[in-house]
Amino acid sequence: MHIVSLIAAIVVIYMVLLDAFETVVLPRRVQRHFRPSIWFYRRTWKPWRAVASRIKSQTRREALLGYFGPLSLILLLGFWAAGLIFSFALLQYAAGEHVQISGEPITFGRLIYHSGETFFTLGYGDITPASATARLLSVLEAGMGFAFLGVVIGYLPTIYSSFSRREIEISLLDARAGSPPTAAELLARFGKNPKQAVLDQIFRDWERWAAQVLESHISYPSLGFFRSQHSNQSWLGALTTILDASALVIAGIEGVLKDQAKLTFAMARHAVVDLAQGANAWYDPADPDRLSREDISNLRQVLAERGLKLHDGEEFDAKLTQLRTMYEPYVQGIARNLLITLPPWIRSEKKRDNWEAGPWDRAIQARSLAGPGYRGRGTQRIEDHF
Repeated sequence: MHIVSLIAAIVVIYMVLLDAFETVVLPRRVQRHFRPSIWFYRRTWKPWRAVASRIKSQTRREALLGYFGPLSLILLLGFWAAGLIFSFALLQYAAGEHVQISGEPITFGRLIYHSGETFFTLGYGDITPASATARLLSVLEAGMGFAFLGVVIGYLPTIYSSFSRREIEISLLDARAGSPPTAAELLARFGKNPKQAVLDQIFRDWERWAAQVLESHISYPSLGFFRSQHSNQSWLGALTTILDASALVIAGIEGVLKDQAKLTFAMARHAVVDLAQGANAWYDPADPDRLSREDISNLRQVLAERGLKLHDGEEFDAKLTQLRTMYEPYVQGIARNLLITLPPWIRSEKKRDNWEAGPWDRAIQARSLAGPGYRGRGTQRIEDHF
């Protein structure tokens, strides 16, 4: 029995330490089929997603989904700690020879308690290891608990720093491509700029952003579960919008150069293909077509009204279709698994951007129209806050 406990403990400690190293320290994807952290995320994300998918309101659904990313980090750290505590309890059980102040017999449950207080360096002293092996194990576990605390202190700020860098560009996209962002809106606002360098600079910035997202999400896969500040924005939606816009430019828009768009498309496509593997996405041939023939006609009309003319003919349609098949199955697979709503190619209706909306807008407008003597309900609520 002691031999079995010893072997089981060594296996669990090895798996937990290796998994923690690969998740926190190693900056590359691990191809091994079984990893405790991946098993943990898949077992916790599926029920969470199932509950969230029953919520009809997008705002409330995103609010619930937004809790999973930060909460899963805390639970994952607890999962690792529990594995180490249990494993050292098994080692102490195999080593034997412990003394309890009360004189009660040492059971496995009390050894788990002793392992926990040693791991978190509480040091009550009510249970004392009496052999050299048991003392050595206690010292090793206390050192490992101290190192674990250091990992927690260093891991969380790194995650949130990467999240912050990701969200800055997503927030900037609001004024550039609308809320939610669309390729048609991005090109309509910047594609007809007299200076081609303006659109090229936007594509260049997003080329670098896509590379940063690829690097950070491979190094820290849990970032994929972190949701954006607004329910109509997401890192996947931003990537999809840039891919859509660059695909249109590459397919052909009169007067718009395509050199930088090609580079941006290549980097963004690289990101979604690699991240689809990390997100456990799968291909579904039944996925709906994001851009029907009717949508293409509407897209031509919308862009033409803003001074942009798409190339005509089958060559344009074939080129655009080829580009779309290079990335759309991947973004749809990620969106399906992470429960993210992909942005459309064009706006179905006129909506204000996030920066244009505010909770007091109606009351302020009513007051400005009615004059200084207006004391409406909306205005009264605003003044009650001051």
